[in-house]
Amino acid sequence: MMLRIRSRDGLERVAVENPHATVSQLKSIIQTQLGIPVENQTLSTNQNLLLSKSMEDLVRFTDMINPDATLSSLGLSHGSILFLSYAGDRRGVPGPPAAFSPAGSFGRKMTMDDLIAKQMRVTRQEHPHCELVSFDRDCANAFQNYVNETLAFAVKRGGFMYGTVSEEGKVEVDFIYEPPQQGTEENLVIFRDPEEEKLVDAIALGLGMRKVGFIFTQTISQDKKDYTLSNREVLQAAEFHAESGLKEWVTAVVKLEVNEDSMGADVHFEAFQMSDMCVRLFKEGWFETEIKDDDDPKLSKMKKEVVVGVKDTKEVDNDFFLVVVKIFDHQGPLTSTFPIENRNNLVPMKALKSHLDRTKNLPFVKRISDFHLLLVLARVLDLAADVPALTECVQTQTSVPEGYQILIESMASAA
Repeated sequence: MMLRIRSRDGLERVAVENPHATVSQLKSIIQTQLGIPVENQTLSTNQNLLLSKSMEDLVRFTDMINPDATLSSLGLSHGSILFLSYAGDRRGVPGPPAAFSPAGSFGRKMTMDDLIAKQMRVTRQEHPHCELVSFDRDCANAFQNYVNETLAFAVKRGGFMYGTVSEEGKVEVDFIYEPPQQGTEENLVIFRDPEEEKLVDAIALGLGMRKVGFIFTQTISQDKKDYTLSNREVLQAAEFHAESGLKEWVTAVVKLEVNEDSMGADVHFEAFQMSDMCVRLFKEGWFETEIKDDDDPKLSKMKKEVVVGVKDTKEVDNDFFLVVVKIFDHQGPLTSTFPIENRNNLVPMKALKSHLDRTKNLPFVKRISDFHLLLVLARVLDLAADVPALTECVQTQTSVPEGYQILIESMASAA
């Protein structure tokens, strides 16, 4: 016979060949087919078992405590459902799924979509692939100062984070590129500019860096909502994570939180990774991408049912998709004092002259060690020759050839 087993992982099936099997034999079958050690299992016909939080709660479920009791004596037969609580993790790869009749025990034929959906179990991912994320203090301050002092957290703002990823999974963010965009209280639309991003990626490559994450702000009005990320934010974050192909990809949120005494507010950074399941669901087209105004923002809608906890549903709490990442800071190799791209005003070339005049007491390589300045230069210099030469100087902090110094200073003077 086939028995259905409901656990924290969703609904699964086991095949029991002996109709006179005992509870002890069933536990051995579960160990073989589902990879859950016998000593870790607690079984019951009572679904409240899955609500247990402690060993004290578990010992109250005694209906299947006798290892010699036969399944038939407990009223179990083909298609019956049992509830399983287990400690620890599964061992090895579960065996092949149990055979089932075309009609199953549900009285209807199961389609391929049904079978796939049963495999889509949304659970919390405990550990991120990213060990930690460290923000360069200058670039983090340049971003937060703008959204706090200029935008006053009234509209959303975002950017792509660039830096390095260590073998241990440590992500360092050294500059933030802010693409063309339009932010409102609830929504952030990024207008991707492939030509500009080509310049950004070339600069990053020359600096020994790459795109490592996405950062965005939440507005003051969002602070009153009871969610960590909204459904729109989850969708956007999953899109960029999936596009990156980087398992350590980080999603960072900047928001203003009112102090407990209501006498002031502080800017807070939070970092997450979108879970592996979230990225997979996005890649495979499970997310409903049309979000209505009356949709609950703390829930993400699916096109088909997935298994969450002990129920099949098309709505998933956004928190299931978030894996918290520890945040640190550091002083990186770049500054962030040059005017930043794609804000309210275009960055004029005369900004280059002002910057060079302000930093004239520093070595020339220090004066140009700013991503936003390098982006202005990259628009007019040769991408294949000049940009790699300048970024190599910045990366190694070696003298800039005199020819390039004269060229850059003449560009500044002409402005």
